[in-house]
Amino acid sequence: MGTLYDTKKGFLLKMIAILILLLCVLEPIHAVDGVGNSIVSSLKSNSVNIGALLTSDSIIGKAAKRGIEAAVDDINADSSILRDTRLNLTYHDANCSGFLATVDALQLLEKDVAVVIGPQTSGISHVVSDVVNELHVPLLSLATDPTLTALQYPYFLRATQSDYFQMSAIADIIDHFGWREVITIYVDDDCGRNGISALGDALVEKRGTISYKAALSPGASADDISDLLVQINLFESRVFIVHVNPDTGLTVFSVAKTLGMMKDGYVWIATDWLASVLDASEPLDHDTMNHLQGVLALRHHIPSSDRKKGFLSRWKHLKYTGNWSVNSYTFYAYDSVWLAAHALDSFLSNGGNLSFSSDPKLNVVKGSSINLSSLRIFEGGPGLLKALLATNYTGFAGHYQFDSQKNLVDPTLDILNIVGTGSRRIGCWSNYTSLTVVDPDNPKSENGSSNEEKLYSVIWPGQTTKIPRGWVFPDNGKPLRIAVPNRVSFQEFVAKAKDPPGVLGYCIDVFEAAVSLLPYPVPRTYVLYGNGRRNPVYNDIVYDVSQHKYDAAVGDITMTTNRTRIVDFTQPFLESGLVIVAPVKTRKSSPWAFLQPFTLEMWIVTGAFFILVGFIVWILEHRINSEFRGSPRQQLMTIFWFSFSTMFFAHRENTVSTLGRSVLIIWLFVVLIITQSYTASLTSLLTVQQLTTGVQGLDSLVANGEPIGVQDGSFVRNYLISEKDIAPSRIISLKNQQDYMDALDRGPANGGVAAIIDELPYIEVFLANVDCAYEVVGQEFTKSGWGFVFQRDSPLAVDLSTAILQLSENGNLQRIHDKWLVKTDCSSQDNTSVEENRLSLESFWGLFLIMGSTCLLALICFALKVLAQYFEFNSTEDSTAEETESGDSSMKNRPFLRLSSFRELMEFVDKKEAEVKEILRSKKSMVRRPGDSSRSSVSDAQLQDGSVSDGQVQDSPTRV
Repeated sequence: MGTLYDTKKGFLLKMIAILILLLCVLEPIHAVDGVGNSIVSSLKSNSVNIGALLTSDSIIGKAAKRGIEAAVDDINADSSILRDTRLNLTYHDANCSGFLATVDALQLLEKDVAVVIGPQTSGISHVVSDVVNELHVPLLSLATDPTLTALQYPYFLRATQSDYFQMSAIADIIDHFGWREVITIYVDDDCGRNGISALGDALVEKRGTISYKAALSPGASADDISDLLVQINLFESRVFIVHVNPDTGLTVFSVAKTLGMMKDGYVWIATDWLASVLDASEPLDHDTMNHLQGVLALRHHIPSSDRKKGFLSRWKHLKYTGNWSVNSYTFYAYDSVWLAAHALDSFLSNGGNLSFSSDPKLNVVKGSSINLSSLRIFEGGPGLLKALLATNYTGFAGHYQFDSQKNLVDPTLDILNIVGTGSRRIGCWSNYTSLTVVDPDNPKSENGSSNEEKLYSVIWPGQTTKIPRGWVFPDNGKPLRIAVPNRVSFQEFVAKAKDPPGVLGYCIDVFEAAVSLLPYPVPRTYVLYGNGRRNPVYNDIVYDVSQHKYDAAVGDITMTTNRTRIVDFTQPFLESGLVIVAPVKTRKSSPWAFLQPFTLEMWIVTGAFFILVGFIVWILEHRINSEFRGSPRQQLMTIFWFSFSTMFFAHRENTVSTLGRSVLIIWLFVVLIITQSYTASLTSLLTVQQLTTGVQGLDSLVANGEPIGVQDGSFVRNYLISEKDIAPSRIISLKNQQDYMDALDRGPANGGVAAIIDELPYIEVFLANVDCAYEVVGQEFTKSGWGFVFQRDSPLAVDLSTAILQLSENGNLQRIHDKWLVKTDCSSQDNTSVEENRLSLESFWGLFLIMGSTCLLALICFALKVLAQYFEFNSTEDSTAEETESGDSSMKNRPFLRLSSFRELMEFVDKKEAEVKEILRSKKSMVRRPGDSSRSSVSDAQLQDGSVSDGQVQDSPTRV
């Protein structure tokens, strides 16, 4: 806002010069004594002079004057305020002339007024504000110029709303409907220029802009207006903001109607001047209303109240109203007088004095007929200003309270839609709620509206409810200039053509298909960018679009962060990303290839478990299964044979124990998984391709220090330098696909490159043309896409994005892709290293954990069972020994009957379980029949050496 004050510097200097000239010719009313001392005079205590400076022949001036007169009469008739003091109104007409208004202002201030109300024009307000600051007279201004602030004019108080707020409201409306550019039509005076400047600032915050400022002279004729409208109709934007004087504003719409600019597709938004005309001039004639159909207008919100209804009911009976109705300025003027009256009442009640004195600083010319003492300082001005700021008053326009800038707080505006013979409110705006449909007088009344609803539906010009697009292609005979890269490689995407439109390729077909879906024609011409000998620099294309050298750019242009800061992209029409391509060859077979599927740790653990499981099964089966018995050599061979034969499920030994079968079932499941995994891994390793270089991905490529190839003109070079800190000397630009192959075939040692980094669409085309002689290494390490480029905030970018989505949904985008691009499966082949394909212990430790746990549990169960038999056997032996203590001495000395060493335990475990059970039965029989030492025909020697068989134990006769 500070720059706005600078524009007034020349004007204010002229006004000061006019003031000096006027003071030379004004008749002196008050005098000073011979020595120059000021003479202080005081008004009668029963009257107070207040001044009003308005333009009587203007709509706002007439409405405000009648409000002031009505307020003065009501105050003088009200004994509760100012009691015995009467208000004297001194009115001067500004006559719509800056010079005459200045004269009237000075004459008004000669009358020793305590408060001045008005003026409503910006230029006069600036001059009067300077004068009242010097004379300490508070000014209740009806001017809306946002550059009038209390920082510059301490005695300035704005008794209406600043244009700053209604311009913010217009910016919110523009943003709500998604428009980005507007054209402003305004009167070329202080109020018009400063208001439009405030609108421009508000639009910038919403990413909007004023594409053209159309200025009208204050006294513009219908022909001047027509010429201006014809000029702006050639521009792209169809959103017009009209900020003009109420007295000539209707002519703008009348001419626009004649020119066909009030039809479907146009948007017209008027500031508060239009509502002032409609409210003060009701009813308007049919022709005037017909010119305004579909227009949006702002109006200062005046709350509904019983007091307001009573005032309106008696308005027609007031002697000075004539045929005029009231508008918002009537209420603001009326409230200003009451505000001044309340402040004067408080000021006088607290001992304030209405005294005036001459200012010695004004007596700068001596010995001359010029007498500046006619303008006197109001001694009570500071006190009255303080009383005005502290006054708590609620008037027709709402609660009067001033902020730090001495503007009224809580500004509220009604948003009107002109339809039929009147208008309807579609919403409100305030600085604390922005746009809303909630009635500010009764916030709880809008029960049927959504909390997120900002505006009701609008009937636009042309009697349509469809939201206008807000722009068209300029009607100036100039088609869009679209830059197209003149590529020398990968011409499947875009290339020069002999036939119209002069270019062809995948990107061109996508753009043409998207444009064909738009509901309006797009005149365009393609301009090749580049010399045709090498690929152009794509960053330069984007920059030239941002600098308005081209309207758009169509081609294989990648969306990057830096580019999106200066231009707008459409929805991506092709996904992209950076990949690495390197030379490959078929891996030579090795005599030891069968060992490669498993790592060394995997082989060791697997072999150990084969032996472990065989040993565990032998332990579990040895006591009850004759196939696991025999000489030590035979049993060892059985363990190894059984273990490794399970790999092929060819084991011939049967398991009879429950524990043995449980272990075997789990082990066979583990063997099945291991053998299948081994087979799959071996098959993959025998057919895998191996990189000729050591590049495994981006990290290894960056670290090895070898040359890297990139496409000429691509953004990849800057990306690798800035993002990956790769030295520029390592990066080699390659012009075409033949350069790609030559550089990869030569390799780093012969002046070539270790690998090439490029975008995936290019690499897919390249690999398809070389029959997969090279391979993509690793994964994409960036994700982006290709889009069409437009200037910032271009509405065409939004519409084309929608069209691209439609192409994707109906399948046409894929059909265009299949027409131009052949996708290869090279990038999907497995080109990882042998080490990456080998199966490690990490993949199978869960299986081995289950197998080990099963074996451990089986051993624990087996051990508990054996120990139980062992202890039972010992207890039976002890009982038998006691009963035969006096018997045969040979029975006492048998070592088998008293097991006292680990060796004896192992010998017990090694015996068949059937023999142990038979011995236990025999021992128990001997305990039940004491004295019979000959119960069994089995000799002790046979029991000791285990030579007796199961049949012998079962069939031996009992001695009698």
